[in-house]
Formats: sequence, C-alpha cells, structure tokens
Amino acid sequence: MIVTTDIKQTTISKKISLNGVGLHTGKDVTLTFVPSNADIGYVFKRVDLENSPTIQADIKYVSSTDRGTCLNKNGLIIQTCEHVLAALVGSEIDNVIIELNESEPPIMDGSAKFFVDALKKAGVKQLDKKRREFIVKRVISFKDEDTGSEIMVLPAKNYKVTTMVDFGTKILGTQNATIDSISEFIPQISNCRTFSFLHEIEMLLSKGLIKGGDLNNAIVYVDKPLSNETMEKLKKAFNKDKISVKSNGILDNLTLHYPNEAARHKLLDVIGDLALIGTRIRGKVIANKPGHYINTKFSKKMKEIIKDSIKNDIPQINFSSKAIMDTSKIMEILPHRPPFLFIDKIYELTNDQVVGVKNVTIDEDFFKGHFPDYPVMPGVIIIEAMAQMGGILVMSKLDAPQNYLTFFAKIDKVRFRNKVLPGDTIIFKCSLLGPFRRGICHMQGLAYANGKLCAEAELTAQISKVK
Repeated sequence: MIVTTDIKQTTISKKISLNGVGLHTGKDVTLTFVPSNADIGYVFKRVDLENSPTIQADIKYVSSTDRGTCLNKNGLIIQTCEHVLAALVGSEIDNVIIELNESEPPIMDGSAKFFVDALKKAGVKQLDKKRREFIVKRVISFKDEDTGSEIMVLPAKNYKVTTMVDFGTKILGTQNATIDSISEFIPQISNCRTFSFLHEIEMLLSKGLIKGGDLNNAIVYVDKPLSNETMEKLKKAFNKDKISVKSNGILDNLTLHYPNEAARHKLLDVIGDLALIGTRIRGKVIANKPGHYINTKFSKKMKEIIKDSIKNDIPQINFSSKAIMDTSKIMEILPHRPPFLFIDKIYELTNDQVVGVKNVTIDEDFFKGHFPDYPVMPGVIIIEAMAQMGGILVMSKLDAPQNYLTFFAKIDKVRFRNKVLPGDTIIFKCSLLGPFRRGICHMQGLAYANGKLCAEAELTAQISKVK
C-alpha cells in the first residue's frame, strides 16, 4: 500500500555540472543537475535539442536494455541512465532535472561516485511536500525462464537490496552484495565500477560501441586467451602502448575496490533501474543474476501493482465535517451550472490532488431516459464529473478562474468497474500525473461508490483564457 511518510521530499540547493565522455557515443557531454519542485521526480532535459524537450525517468519510456537502460519518448533518447538515477536515490534526493547536451550521460569512472560527489557539493534542500512510499505486504517476484534471472521483493522495515551474480565463469565466480539501508549506498556501493568480459568487449568494438571506454571506467574480466590480434585491437581501442592481464584475471593494471565489486555494481544498477518505478519502496529486494532486462521488467510489474494499489486506496472522508467547498463555492471556480454541475462538495484540495463527492438522487435528469425501469448513472456523466473535479484542481491555482475555461483534449484508459445507482454517493479523486505546462494538464480520475472502484480514466485538458 501507499503511505505518506513523515519525511519531507528533497531536491538540491543549487545547480551543479560535470563533464565527461559518453561510454557508447564517445562524445564530450556536460550533465547539469538542476533543483526542482516537489512531486516532479527525475526528469531528463536535452538542452542540445530545439525547445529543450524533457523525458521523465519512467519505466514506460524504456526502449532498450542492451548494455544499459535507455529511454525513448517520441524520438527523444536518453542512453545508459541507470548510474545517474542510482546516485540520486542513494543521495536521498527525490526531485531534480538532469540537463544533458548529448543523448548519454558521461560514463566518468564507470560508477556513480562522481555523480554522488557533485550532488553532495550541490547540497540537499527540503521541500514542503512529504515523501510517499509503497509498503510491500506480500512477496512480489518476476522471473526470466530463459536465463533463470529472478527479482523479488519481500516485506521489510526499510529499503534493502541483495544481489547475487553467477556468470558461470571461473574468473568472476559467484558473488553476493547487500545493503540493509539506503544510507549504505554512498560508502559501500557508489564507487563500484561497471564491468565486462573480454568477449563482450570484442563484440562491442566490432559494432562501433564503447567509443568512450577506457581501462579506467570498466573492469574487464579476461575469460578467453588473448591472441596477438586481439591484443593489438585492445591497445588501439584503449589508447594504450601495452596491455596485460593481472593474476586475478583483470585486464591491465586496474585495482578492484572490493573483491565483490562486480556484485556491488549490479546492486547499483538494480537501484538505478528500480528508480524508474517512480515511487520509493519499503521492502527487501533480492535479485538473482540481475541485468537491465529483468530489472526493468520487474520495475514495470511493480509500477502496475503500485498503480492498482493507489486506485484501490479509497479516500477516507468524514462526512460530518465541514467541506472546504460547497456548491456555491464550486460555482465560483467552475462555469458549469445545474443540471450540468455534477460535483456537490470538495473535501480535500492540494497542489496535485482533489477529493470531492456527488450524491446521486433519483431526481437526476439523466435517469429519466437512462433507464426508466432500471436507473443507472451513465458512464459519460461519471467521466464528466471527473473532468469537473480536474477543473477544480487546476482552476483553483489561477488568480481569476472566472476568466478561464477548461476544455477536454483527450481521454485515455477509461474503465467502468461497477454500476452507480440512485442513492449512491460517489467519491471522486483526481490527481495530476505531471506538471501543469503551457495550459495543458494530465490527470488521473478515480470514482468510488459503495466501497469499490466504479470508474477510472486519464484526462488531458487545455486551460484557455476567455476573458
């Protein structure tokens, strides 16, 4: 279930930038962390493109997990985002805009350390809104039958992560890594570098990838004999006069931070990929043979479970208490009038959510024809009431709401779950799904009656000034 904690959301205190090279593109790139408002989450912004388009760090935008987690929104691409996201989660920062002048964050040393250091220099700023978490009440798992990889989450008092890796090679062997609190991420996980096997390096070089790679940002495990031809290719690719293999099977002279650095880096990746859920988890994650593919599949499943949990979280209203808006107050904000005003009272109104009710009586005009012998509230009327709730949410933010009108732009994912009959009281909850930009707002509307979800929809509206 979703709970509001006593912990306030955070952002950073000031902008901060770092420069580096993209691992696969080989291009120089500048990444800038920018402070943001509450409930924004993590947003990537491509400042090198026209109008500086943005893309939310959301599992729904994952387009590829080949050698990294990549996002794609209508052609706007962000490659290998997992290290940056892990640094943000591990630094306990909830909201930030990540500006990039290329499609790929800099690889730095192949870990999250440089991002963590930059965020530490920027400082943490508390926001007015409180953090929300999903409390795990049962075991949730996802398994890839082809590879045997599996991720599960179990109930726990806080966010914990364990990774177990086994690549079936003597060089790497079987490794485990664990953190019992996210506070352990920075000292124990953040500096753990990415790794690869020699045969993968050869394949990536043949495809023209890892143009920004060198022996300082990736641990290379040598899982096959090094031929002279391969040696020459590696020297050229890594700009080295000499290449050697140490006794521990690692290419060149890189020294491991920890004997289980590979497992720790996999834990880093898991935290980064699970950040795409968009909601913090209170539970213990156990990942066996994790990788970006299964990490993101599990994240998608968790996102759906959390979404369903939110839908079934019926607002608790004390009907004996005074509403914050009655019909007359509602009509000061909305242009609708009876018989086309379908909201009676508002009991909660925040920056991103509104809760209100409609008491359905047998005298409603629509019951005269829908249906005389079996009166059922039309689904379109329920959706219209949701839209009016959304109108209250966004119009209440305006200084002179009487000068504006709300127009439907789009309705998505409409579902009717249960009938609404005369005598029922509908509880509506309408929440913003993203920031209110350029007069466009995207909202989720939920309607409950008799203790059940009766309808849901995602609504997009255009706010236009008419006076």
